[in-house]
Amino acid sequence: MPRVGLTTTVPVEIIFAAGRVPVDLNNLFITSADPQSLVEEAELAGYPRNICAWIKGIYSTALKNQDIQTVVAVTQGDCSNTHALMETLQMAGVEIVPFAFPFDRDADLLRLQVEKLMCHFGVSWEQVGETRERLHRVRRLVWELDRLTWQENRVGGWENHLYQINCSDFSGDPEKFGEEVALLLEQVRSRPPAKKELRLGYIGVPPIVDDLYEYLEERGARVVFNEVQRQFTMPFDTGDLVEQYRQYTYPYGIFFRLEDITREAVRRGLDGIIHYAQSFCFRQIEDLIIRKKLKLPLLTLEGDRPSRLDARTRMRLDVFLDMLR
Repeated sequence: MPRVGLTTTVPVEIIFAAGRVPVDLNNLFITSADPQSLVEEAELAGYPRNICAWIKGIYSTALKNQDIQTVVAVTQGDCSNTHALMETLQMAGVEIVPFAFPFDRDADLLRLQVEKLMCHFGVSWEQVGETRERLHRVRRLVWELDRLTWQENRVGGWENHLYQINCSDFSGDPEKFGEEVALLLEQVRSRPPAKKELRLGYIGVPPIVDDLYEYLEERGARVVFNEVQRQFTMPFDTGDLVEQYRQYTYPYGIFFRLEDITREAVRRGLDGIIHYAQSFCFRQIEDLIIRKKLKLPLLTLEGDRPSRLDARTRMRLDVFLDMLR
């Protein structure tokens, strides 16, 4: 089946309903054998040094995967650099399909965007509704994995991150992905609950460094809330596709996201929060709002390129954890 690239989460129900395979280019980039080289390739092509590494990685990833001839690019509700990314991919011969999340979460505007995407891929509301039920059967399994993370303390922060983030495209095969999650659920239910540890929330875009969760757990802390990753699972059973993507917090303003973060921080009994901000991202500015609005201890981390935690960041994490204790 033809593969369709995604720059971030969009209504994948439409793409699956059309018999296509959605591919989250972020996941494809960061799990590649050498993601750093993909960033460097984009810079050799002319991308500036002071541009988000995710954008550069997506560009090179899309060009390397010749079977991805169409990319659905989010023009509002994600990175503003996506506009130039679209243009450079279009120049390379990739078909670009724009999709916009309205800033004010206007239901009529969002419905218009959804219907335009449906029209492009030639699917009906009935087909999309059937696909939505198919995907929700898998999402419910991941919701249970999340519950076992924060309520029963049987799942680690990395596993929680990994399976939630893959709900952006279900690894291209919802049934196979669902079987994998179901098998993991069987295994984790027999695990002994984790002993008393510091309970952390992780907010912001998924990290470009690959050992954060491991490092925290080595030092007696565990992430029991992954904000954006959890949103990829659509953790709300609305019964309506448009309302589902109105409740999805990531593409909208920081104040709407903070409502979800605050609610989950209380429900999950968090001791502190790590706010991850990607270098050269406009979301770094939102950190000043987050610091004023959240009432929990907060550490802001910044990441640039695909790598492991550097010594300075490790030291800052150590101090933060000691403070929480």
